[in-house]
Amino acid sequence: MVPDDADRVRDAGSPEGLVREALPTLGALDFRLIELLFFAYREFTSDADEILERYGFGRAHHRILHFVNRDPGMTVADLLDLLRITKQSLSRVLRQLVEADLVRQEPGEADRRQRCLFPTETGRALTLELSRAQVRRIDAAMAGTRPEERAAISQFLMAMGTDREATRAWFAKKGITKDPAP
Repeated sequence: MVPDDADRVRDAGSPEGLVREALPTLGALDFRLIELLFFAYREFTSDADEILERYGFGRAHHRILHFVNRDPGMTVADLLDLLRITKQSLSRVLRQLVEADLVRQEPGEADRRQRCLFPTETGRALTLELSRAQVRRIDAAMAGTRPEERAAISQFLMAMGTDREATRAWFAKKGITKDPAP
């Protein structure tokens, strides 16, 4: 790829190599979708972040609560694989959720060495509160869209992931056999 003006760093005599020109919105790179995704993610997470803040929790806690509630009994190994985080990262956050009585760990029935994760009733209630906040935002954004537009949005989101087979496997496990369209 041949660099264009956006890829070249010009110091134009500025002190200490500072670049004072903004990257152009359009050029070899189109920053519009990147920025739309940044802003959408900021808004999508903001309502849940406010709720989590009451507990002293963050987005990692939210992700764990979400998936444990969507797949009660999943193993720690399954969760590590799904979230693609380190054992150390999961351990710290999971310990906090267990201490707050939002998640419980139980030994596996077939293999007692496995640690299976289950939401508590309090953990389920918090997850539903977080999800309702996000669904309100999704519903508002989707209001007035036609089914084919919803399908296109779903296809776009599916295409953003690099491990589409794992995503499809997750939805198949949930009984969704075609790419999900809200």
